[in-house]
Amino acid sequence: MEQKEKQGECGMKKHQSINLVVREDIMASTKQLSALIGTSDEVIAYQQAEKKIQDNEHVQSLIQSIKKKQKELVGFEYFKNDDMIKKIEGEMQALENELDEIPLVQQFKQSQSDINYLLQLVVSIIKDSLAEKIQLEEDQPVSNS
Repeated sequence: MEQKEKQGECGMKKHQSINLVVREDIMASTKQLSALIGTSDEVIAYQQAEKKIQDNEHVQSLIQSIKKKQKELVGFEYFKNDDMIKKIEGEMQALENELDEIPLVQQFKQSQSDINYLLQLVVSIIKDSLAEKIQLEEDQPVSNS
């Protein structure tokens, strides 16, 4: 597939993000970083919490009850039955509250939050490092050779 390179107003190559091809070395480093993050304490804690959630009959029963209520809610919304919608929403809220009070579920949610924080931190560090490098290059005088 032939791709035409477009020039921006300043004469630089202009890319559409859908057409970008990531260099192999960047992809390899990304996979290494992913593997490293996969061995972090945060990911291990998440995996352990997820396994405990899957193996806990009470938690799974509550999750199934919530899913059942969601399906019921869709049906009552289709038929515009406001009284039943309010009733089902209340029942769902009670089930969700019960689920959220279980220490195992709290641990699982905390582990999700920890992973999100770790990923946001990594992205932020990459962004800041790149911005710093770009700024340093912009500060260098252009030689007139």
